[in-house]
Amino acid sequence: MTDIPFDRSIPQSPGEVAQISPLVRRVVAGNAGPFTFTGTCSYIVGQRDVVIIDPGPDDPAHIGRLQSAIAGERLHAILCTHTHRDHSPAARALHDATGAPIVGCAPHHAARALAQGEPNLLDAANDLAYRPDRILADGEHFDWGGLTLEAIATPGHTMNHLTFAFAAENALFSGDHVMAWSTSIVAPPDGAMGPYMASLEKLRQREERLYWPGHGGPVREPKSFVPMLLGHRRQREAAILARLKAGDRLIPEIVLQLYIGLDPALRGAAALSVFAHLEDLVARGLAKTEGDATLDSAYSV
Repeated sequence: MTDIPFDRSIPQSPGEVAQISPLVRRVVAGNAGPFTFTGTCSYIVGQRDVVIIDPGPDDPAHIGRLQSAIAGERLHAILCTHTHRDHSPAARALHDATGAPIVGCAPHHAARALAQGEPNLLDAANDLAYRPDRILADGEHFDWGGLTLEAIATPGHTMNHLTFAFAAENALFSGDHVMAWSTSIVAPPDGAMGPYMASLEKLRQREERLYWPGHGGPVREPKSFVPMLLGHRRQREAAILARLKAGDRLIPEIVLQLYIGLDPALRGAAALSVFAHLEDLVARGLAKTEGDATLDSAYSV
């Protein structure tokens, strides 16, 4: 697989308000875990006139720290990249406390319908109560206090995922689409591999020089990092096809061969990732299955 130079250094302590650029402050929520790294990164953008990007989980302590950080400033909006429960639920409390509108991604919608009897293993991850006051379309701008964010549709990790380009600092708030500490999980039915790869290609053609992700520290060389993510996924796809050619038919068989030494607690996530690749391979005619592609289907080439 592609040797990606992940950066797993600790960006800051949860609760600390860090000035990470002239116009951006970061507050990390206290929700560390295997999928959130040290916690969700909430960003305060601007000076005196501000917006908050990805306010984080419904955690009163984190919400209180964000409110304290912007005391005396005007909050123009609360922006959300996507609606996983570690990113958007705090928007409601901040909206109620400040009156600032919730802006950004559309409400949650899955990449596809579930097959009959198929469990939605990620259902608990979704903020189904999220209701934005304004949905931003691809290429649409949000302006405040002389600053601008451009919404860039990046479906894949979730189908409603947005990133936000910040021209004033030639930076991109990349949510969970691109992170420096790990690859993003792409898991059906909420995510889909084809759109995810297309979104990576879309960002590869852009010129931002720094990414601020939803977890962990910055992606400092996106012009080289994003192509490595693409290469990693293509190599994973090739490895899955190789396992099918070797006679593996079921997703658990493929996971055991491709994720040697994996923590058993992460096998479910690995299975969903393999499933996402197989759905895409079937759609492109590179793999086959009887009936609909599901987690339990038998696959072949």
